[in-house]
Amino acid sequence: MSDILTPLTPWLKTLDSKQETMLQQTISLAEINSGSFNAAGVNRVLAAVRELAKPLGGQEEVIELKPFEVINDRGEAELNTLGNALRISKRPDAPLKVFLCGHLDTVFAENDAFQTVRHLDDDTINGPGVADLKGGIVVMLNALKALEASPWAEQIGWEILFNPDEEIGSPASAKLIAEAAERVDVGMLYEPSFPDGSLAGQRKGSGNFTAVCYGKAAHAGREHHLGRNAIRGLCDFVSKMDQLNGKREGITFNPGYINGGGATNIVPDRCISRFNIRIENPEDEQWCLDQLQMIVNDINSRSGLKLELHGSFGRKPKVLTPANRKLFSLAQECGYALGMAIDVKPTGGCCDGNNLASAGIPNIDTLGVQGGNIHSDREYMKVSSLVPRAKLSAALLMTLAKNQAEGIGNDWLKETDDR
Repeated sequence: MSDILTPLTPWLKTLDSKQETMLQQTISLAEINSGSFNAAGVNRVLAAVRELAKPLGGQEEVIELKPFEVINDRGEAELNTLGNALRISKRPDAPLKVFLCGHLDTVFAENDAFQTVRHLDDDTINGPGVADLKGGIVVMLNALKALEASPWAEQIGWEILFNPDEEIGSPASAKLIAEAAERVDVGMLYEPSFPDGSLAGQRKGSGNFTAVCYGKAAHAGREHHLGRNAIRGLCDFVSKMDQLNGKREGITFNPGYINGGGATNIVPDRCISRFNIRIENPEDEQWCLDQLQMIVNDINSRSGLKLELHGSFGRKPKVLTPANRKLFSLAQECGYALGMAIDVKPTGGCCDGNNLASAGIPNIDTLGVQGGNIHSDREYMKVSSLVPRAKLSAALLMTLAKNQAEGIGNDWLKETDDR
């Protein structure tokens, strides 16, 4: 173990015997359905996480969030109840303040067939949310326990947010992340790492949108000429939007859902589509909105058709600052000392790390377990990654705290440019 970890060794070693306990905690959390719109299930996970976190001795706050508005298949605004958020904090007046975040929800709805955890082999479990993000929650809490037992704990004040809506873009909890950004210096988030243990660096931004096209119903045989086909109008919109792919580097448009019409002897008067846009640079956002508006204007210029666009860019691209690059270097140094070769890779995915970065807080957002095939019924987690990933986070926390105690300081966390 290298010099950077030698002083931390006694407290890191306390994690060596925790694998089986951590595994059982992960399985227990994953087998509670917590689809984003299953508020009751999300709240059951919250209660279980709250029990796991009690030994940390933090101040707890359960936060009720506003319902999330979606456009339903009839093109009408509909409110969906969300689960609660859980905030736990300790030592808010400490010289260095760390924000830790993990989400309680998964993409698997209450009626999804994928509900249980099974062993694929001695080192691999398959189950809903085992990697994204139940294993990460367990890693985070055990890393904090190691910090709290160390002699440097008083140097760090920490704040955890467990949010219930990350998988739908954190529409209600984004405000809580923005508020935390005003209080903290650095962020640690527990999305799964890449399967090889690499960390996500630069991330794309994301926008979720719904297009609703209205036409005019008519008898498809007797008075077809009096109708205005909403499906045709919506399909023209989707086709033109899809043709924007490749027009500007790093931007992708993905039509993800379409619904409309009914009986085939009726000219359909309503059709909707939901789609996602990913962008690489902050200035790409306006370009996308301008292109979409031109397509909307074209559809709306047609007699009898009306197209409405709902949605927005909920997450800005995560662009790495000098502070963020130094934070990654520190993580790689700690990882190397622990025998972990850690690379940093750009990704088209996005998460709450985007939100935190856009508020100016350097962060690492893939400190969770090693796993893969997330958002599918093939999702898996490597059991042997639980303890090493907890050690990595504990080493980061203790190193930052130790630097603070020794007067080395962490002023580099404020660096926003290369000058």
